[in-house]
Amino acid sequence: MAEGSKAAGSDSPHLDQGEQSQAAQHSGLRPLVIHEIIREEGEDELERSNGALTLSGFAAGLSMGFSFLTEALIRADLPASTWRHLIASFGYSVGFIIAVLGRQQLFTESTLTAVLPLLTRRDGATAVAIGRLWAIVLVMNLVGTWVFAALLLVHGVFSDAVVASLGVIGREAVHAAFGVTFVKAMFAGWLIALMVWILPSARSARLLTVLLITYVVAIAKLSHVVAGSAEAAYAVLTGTASLGQYFGGFLAPTLLGNILGGVALVALLNHGTVAEEIHEGENKDKGG
Repeated sequence: MAEGSKAAGSDSPHLDQGEQSQAAQHSGLRPLVIHEIIREEGEDELERSNGALTLSGFAAGLSMGFSFLTEALIRADLPASTWRHLIASFGYSVGFIIAVLGRQQLFTESTLTAVLPLLTRRDGATAVAIGRLWAIVLVMNLVGTWVFAALLLVHGVFSDAVVASLGVIGREAVHAAFGVTFVKAMFAGWLIALMVWILPSARSARLLTVLLITYVVAIAKLSHVVAGSAEAAYAVLTGTASLGQYFGGFLAPTLLGNILGGVALVALLNHGTVAEEIHEGENKDKGG
């Protein structure tokens, strides 16, 4: 630990050694520690095989479909009112809870985790590795959402009220203007990357952290490229939207916005806060 950044209570004259250790365990993590935890996760992701990324990405896409379904299930049982969206939006968090806490490969998480190794090393090989990771994970996330949306079409599985709710949510995903969707996606990418940054400090509150941040994404009707893909795919499969609307009206602006929010507003800024410490540490290692 760098000079001047000792854990709270570690040198307190009023505590014995055991109490000092307890105080240190309850101290908040320093930004550099958070950075290194997430960077190491990113290194592990970049080293995963194509097969592992494919399966994990597909699993995450399927899991994210439960955000769409659960929100529709709750919405269907609520009366039409101004507060229905506030309650139904809790369902949107379900897919994120499964994918994030289940350690499945979700594209928007990698806009932070996989980028930190690149910002640290700044070499071409890492950039190529990120391209491989992003391409496989994004495609398989989307394939998973399309498969899940197709399963929702099986007749008789859900009530008419649930089917109607699925249709309403699906139409909302594809009918906003390109610029509006882009800005909404930027905020969503920003929040999801911040969630990843917070999780190492959350400890036993990881579930609550994922729940609260994704709930904000839901109530603000922000655009997430994977969760929203299940909704938009359902709209295409039921004939209320075209493939052109899926790719041009939803996927393109949402993908660009999520990447901008995750990379520029979180990865670059949060890396910048600790870049000097990283550089100093590297110089010490070379000097030693």
